[in-house]
Amino acid sequence: MTLENIREVLLWCTLINYGVILVWFLALRVAHDGIYRLHTRWFRISVEAFDAIHYGAMAVFKLGVLLLNLAPYLALSIVLRG
Repeated sequence: MTLENIREVLLWCTLINYGVILVWFLALRVAHDGIYRLHTRWFRISVEAFDAIHYGAMAVFKLGVLLLNLAPYLALSIVLRG
């Protein structure tokens, strides 16, 4: 596998992961109450805690995508140009 192939894989991983974040965000925006009711069948949790958990999880996920996919992609792009 060449560095160019790895760079392409990292780009696709970044795009797919941002798609996951977008779908997650849209699902919560569109069906917040239904998703909340589904989770309260299993856990006793307030709406505020539910929102905070999802907001925090999205932030951690996005940080992971930035550090593990986007930053290596950018580094390889810089190295391959030079």
